[in-house]
Amino acid sequence: MKTFTATNFKETFYLFLFLFGIIPNLHSQIEILSLWNKIPDEINAPDYKEKEVLKEGKIQSTSLVSVTTLSVFIPKETKPDQTAVVIFPGGGYSHLSMDKEGTKVAEWLNSLGIVAFVLKYRLPSDLIMKNKSVGPLQDAQEAIRYVRSNASKWNIDPNKIGTIGFSAGGHLASTLATHFDDKVYESKFNMSARPDFSILIYPVISMENGITHKGSQTSLLGQNPSQLLIDNFSNEKKVTSQTPPTFLVHASDDGAVRPENSINYYLALKKNNISAELHIYEKGGHGFGLGVKDTSQFWSNDCKEWLKINHYIF
Repeated sequence: MKTFTATNFKETFYLFLFLFGIIPNLHSQIEILSLWNKIPDEINAPDYKEKEVLKEGKIQSTSLVSVTTLSVFIPKETKPDQTAVVIFPGGGYSHLSMDKEGTKVAEWLNSLGIVAFVLKYRLPSDLIMKNKSVGPLQDAQEAIRYVRSNASKWNIDPNKIGTIGFSAGGHLASTLATHFDDKVYESKFNMSARPDFSILIYPVISMENGITHKGSQTSLLGQNPSQLLIDNFSNEKKVTSQTPPTFLVHASDDGAVRPENSINYYLALKKNNISAELHIYEKGGHGFGLGVKDTSQFWSNDCKEWLKINHYIF
């Protein structure tokens, strides 16, 4: 039985407001699901409380996440055998950009006829996790298994379930793509956690010093991680023939996450004969979401064409 918490109450309250039309800006969001009945390797920390940043009634970002949820967004026109995408917002593994890299992305995917799920994943913390380096991966694996196991509920093709990750969310998406078979918890779902494709937008890929985003590395692996731990979560080193097809986007002038993250991952995919497409835009910086200026604003059109070519949308 699920424990009813303040967070559960808040999410139920938001859903109630949506159902009665009081929050029209939620658009196609139809439900918020708790991912876990029992969180694996959880440490009970009653004083560890989630902190949200709101603007005009919408959650912009959140931190100190300890309760994992999936927010479901359904296209206005539903069809059989739809594609689904699980969204991993970024935020350096210290917060989640829930609007720019979550809700807005879900609405864009809905406009393409794709069922979208925004994953509010647990942020790594020694206060609530026995092993914080695998906490987010546990959520990512379970999210894919949950969607695949319930595919018929949303008219989803279980073989067309992908991910999109931004920045540190891109690290989580690439971790899932390369560590989907790692046994990091016991799942009740007898389903593969392998995504069928990955979309990685200005992603952190490597944990190697000199390439990685230091804040993400510290949040996930700690202050002085061993080389073994760094190697394990440097996902450009973990690509195999089973890694899913991937669409990558970066800007050359990204001053936060170096484009070498995407470039090295692309080269590893190419070496393993994995279908991949890489776009390096001249300008755009970091954190441009769906694209706000310069050349980066066109990536969503390129991604749409890639999804068409690979028969994920028609």
